[in-house]
Amino acid sequence: MAGIWAFLVYIAGMLKKTAKHNVRLLRWFNFFLDFRPYGPIAVIYFSQVTGSFALGLSVFAVASVAASIFEVPTGVLSDRIGRKRTMIVGALASVLAVSAYAVGGAFWMLAMGSVFQGLAVAFFSGNNDALLYDSLKSEGREEEYAELLGKVSAMFQVGLAVSALIGGFVADWSLQFVFVIAVVPQAVCLILSFFFKEPAKHYEEVATNIFEHLKIALRGFRDNWKLRDLSLSAIISHAVGETVHQFVPAFFAMLWPTWALGIPRTLSHVFGATSFHFAGRVIKKFGALRVMFTNTFINRTIGFLAYGFPNMLSPLLVSTGSLTYGLFKVSENTLMQKEFTNQQRATMASLNSLFGNLFFAIFAFGFGTLADGLGPAKSLLIGEAILLVLIPIYGRLLKRAG
Repeated sequence: MAGIWAFLVYIAGMLKKTAKHNVRLLRWFNFFLDFRPYGPIAVIYFSQVTGSFALGLSVFAVASVAASIFEVPTGVLSDRIGRKRTMIVGALASVLAVSAYAVGGAFWMLAMGSVFQGLAVAFFSGNNDALLYDSLKSEGREEEYAELLGKVSAMFQVGLAVSALIGGFVADWSLQFVFVIAVVPQAVCLILSFFFKEPAKHYEEVATNIFEHLKIALRGFRDNWKLRDLSLSAIISHAVGETVHQFVPAFFAMLWPTWALGIPRTLSHVFGATSFHFAGRVIKKFGALRVMFTNTFINRTIGFLAYGFPNMLSPLLVSTGSLTYGLFKVSENTLMQKEFTNQQRATMASLNSLFGNLFFAIFAFGFGTLADGLGPAKSLLIGEAILLVLIPIYGRLLKRAG
């Protein structure tokens, strides 16, 4: 604890010297937020507690439904009360979520944790990206958004990489204890959230009431064909891609021992961090849409090879897909931020997350039921086949963009 407190004091001093620079602080916040050592074993732990893959994945689905319920209200709240306050409440919800997972023991306790997890996701969704964008916009530096988003997002992957390696070894002793130690970094995030500075740009008055605010945001989707296509692809990518991502450790467990399950996840997140770090440069050279199209083609190829021909190298092959993951996410986010309106920025992002989470909740339970009958490998192949629908969507966007 003394070491953590010393670190926080250092951060506080650094912020005073740099006017509480949000970009720098956001890197550390992202690192601790995704310092989740249970990543490689969560679906295994949930399935053991609940008794099936379907119910194990339904824990993730509950979080998704909760996020869907809270998405739009928290997005509107962020636009009206500020990014910093929204982040503080989200961090508190994250602490409660992981604490409930750590208690475990029954589905209802895991479900309670999922509700808090969904609440945290809803508070962070749209808000944290909007905080970064508004911070840059207040200084006239919007053109740096893609590069800086990539760099601060890389810290998510660094946190996941370090914690995944730890989690794999701890899980060989106790799956539940992995969740216990995961509470600490979430508590650090809660403390760090108090040090953010509200972007000056946000203090512009929002002249509409909440319902009119939401109506204007929905009208933005109706009137913008590019935003509609980007949103559709994001919803499908999140729902199906996240289900595959959360379930793939069950496939790895068929091929590798428990203590080694953190290794492919660690490699995946190291590759992801590298991808995020260099995303701005790559996007600037090749264009965001081309990056998204290429990522989708490469990852579907990897998926079909890994799940279609399962062997000891499959987990390592799957991890290489993250070499383009950061490029894809930054491209997607950058294109959407350009289409969002200033006053409805977090709300519009939350609407996207709303439908993505609803689709995820439905798809995850169905996918888990399928996996109970067909097994992990065949189910993952079906997931990859569904994701092929993204290729024509990106192709259409490229064609219409000229």
